[in-house]
Amino acid sequence: MTQTLWTSAEAVAATGGSTTRAWSANGVSIDTRTLQPGDLFVALKDVRDGHEFVAQALSKGAAAAIVSHIPDGLDHSAPLLIVPDVLAALTSLGSAGRARSKAKVVGVTGSVGKTSTKEMLRAVLGGQGRVHAAEASYNNHWGVPLTLARMPQDAQFAVVEIGMNHPGEIAPLSRLTRPHVALITTVAAAHLEAFGDVAGIAQEKAAICDGLEAGGTAVLPADLDTTPILMAAARGQNAHIRTFGASTKAQYHLTSATLGEGATIVRAERAGVPFLFKVRSPGRHFAFNGLAALAVADALGLDPAIAATDLGLWSPPAGRGTRERILLDRLEDDGFDLFDDAFNANPASMAAALDVLIAAKPQDGSGRITQGRRIAILGDMLELGPTEGSLHTAIADHPSIEKIATIHCVGPRMRALHAALPRAQRGEWVAEAKDLLPRLRGLIDAGDVVLVKGSKGIKVSLLVDGLRKLGHSVPAQGTAQMFGGE
Repeated sequence: MTQTLWTSAEAVAATGGSTTRAWSANGVSIDTRTLQPGDLFVALKDVRDGHEFVAQALSKGAAAAIVSHIPDGLDHSAPLLIVPDVLAALTSLGSAGRARSKAKVVGVTGSVGKTSTKEMLRAVLGGQGRVHAAEASYNNHWGVPLTLARMPQDAQFAVVEIGMNHPGEIAPLSRLTRPHVALITTVAAAHLEAFGDVAGIAQEKAAICDGLEAGGTAVLPADLDTTPILMAAARGQNAHIRTFGASTKAQYHLTSATLGEGATIVRAERAGVPFLFKVRSPGRHFAFNGLAALAVADALGLDPAIAATDLGLWSPPAGRGTRERILLDRLEDDGFDLFDDAFNANPASMAAALDVLIAAKPQDGSGRITQGRRIAILGDMLELGPTEGSLHTAIADHPSIEKIATIHCVGPRMRALHAALPRAQRGEWVAEAKDLLPRLRGLIDAGDVVLVKGSKGIKVSLLVDGLRKLGHSVPAQGTAQMFGGE
């Protein structure tokens, strides 16, 4: 039986609005494309004004809509919650959702790995209680209140991702979320255009501690140049502090991460006691994210053995390092492996993705070239500010990059990398992703391992789709089979 999430009386009390009639909703939606019958539709303004879609939402079974005025074609007979400002009402609804909840709340931020770690925490916490987390990367001024407004009243845990593009964004979202545990995955060069330097980014990330509940815990990376900034912020809130990292000073100390074809086997120590866990995707960065997730579970008092086992249920979301095999010939099982990491990029995540590609093993003897290759298709890293040219060029200095046979570059910023590469390694350069689509078939062969990585705005996801269309996509060998199905 579907539980009621919000009654009209509760929503009126939360937002201070007025309702045209009584209603009850079992969900909250901002998009008519994904709206389910019984949802409360929130008419936000973005590229389009959500008021234009209220009639459609109601026709699809929405319980009611939050509006700032009655839309054209509707009247007071429609179930409407009328408020002065729709976004402010959503924020108030999120605040009320958080206030009534008895869930232990985890706030997650960081320059790299927010969404992957959020999903790791969903797996880890979900084995020991009912967990609520956003189904997508809802981490901004509307995504965080939406996540909180959707929180079921019987949730025992909640994981809220908190992001930023500009100074001053994280603190108010953290105060809205009021986490019991605040996790910072890492601090790296991202959004430098708005912050100027990494220290400024660290100050902003550290603001997640501003909203910590009394007696809360901050889980922090131990090995960064900016770790003292994070520690100072946590101490300023009288938080308990747990650290993770590769150095022995970290409370959760990673001793080794072995990258396999479909997994990372991680050995670590806590207070000198060794433990082992597996992450169902290759990547040293995933090892650190997993270690941080287990530190969070420990801070919440959960069973560490169950938490480590459940971490093996996680796999990367689409566009964030998922691996699949594209069969070019189903009868011969000839094909290439594709790493889809096309959702976002900055220097730290680019380095991590290249490490995964370098660790992967191509297959010889199956293609027209006969020798499998590692191939990278790299798109611009956006919002890096005045040093963006040197940051792109520096990719050529990545350790073991010579193991990548060919690097194709997409976007005006990646032209700097293209020029810095040795001639033998230099592939195609195109200004836009669509320009490379017609050439893909000639660039890839059976036996290859291909990485596609870039910021979302450069649209290298078009090339992921183009590569999939070259054949038939199946799970890469050694991923789902190793740990069981979803």
